Amino acid sequence: MKRTAGCLLLAGALSLSACTTINPYTGEKQTSKAAGGAAIGAVSGALIGIATSDSAKERKERALAGAGIGAIAGGGVGYYMDVQEAKLRQKLEGSGVSVTRNGENIILNMPGNVTFDTDSTQVKSSFRSVLDSVSEVLKEYDSTMLQIAGHTDSTGGDRYNLLLSQQRAQAVADVLSGFGVQAVRMDVVGFGETQPIADNGSASGRQQNRRVELTLIPYKG
Repeated sequence: MKRTAGCLLLAGALSLSACTTINPYTGEKQTSKAAGGAAIGAVSGALIGIATSDSAKERKERALAGAGIGAIAGGGVGYYMDVQEAKLRQKLEGSGVSVTRNGENIILNMPGNVTFDTDSTQVKSSFRSVLDSVSEVLKEYDSTMLQIAGHTDSTGGDRYNLLLSQQRAQAVADVLSGFGVQAVRMDVVGFGETQPIADNGSASGRQQNRRVELTLIPYKG
């Protein structure tokens, strides 16, 4: 599994507040503390053990500099993410992908039913245009790091679900990379069934849990 760990430098950027989400089907705003908690857990989990490593941070900073990616000036972070969020909301309207703002971070929730066929790790051809739209914004705002996290429902074995989630996250990363998003900005991780956002006891809950989440985190150096 490829881990470029773009968000390793930015663990402190996560907020513990509830998330404001745009429902991709109704267009209405809604608040979801569960989604916020899952996102916080996902990003925090990927950072354990390496976020405080000076050598890892130095290597990452050199890699970003080599790719021509600079940090956002302190006071401009909020505006930088605000404009990026607005563009993503516009491009993703009606796509089935929800856009959530959590503090300085932006979370894109890509439901499994619109992203992959059942048990498949290949991104649907019909969804590639959506990822192309996302990549256009990511390339314009290249001081944003990405965690790409795969999640499954609880059906099937733990090991199978973990592998499936990793492969799906990597598949999304590969498509974004193919559209020109630098791999050095991406941290790819699979969480299997460990971070549900809904009840696995119902079909609708399991459908919500099958997802890939992109967390966009400002690079502040």
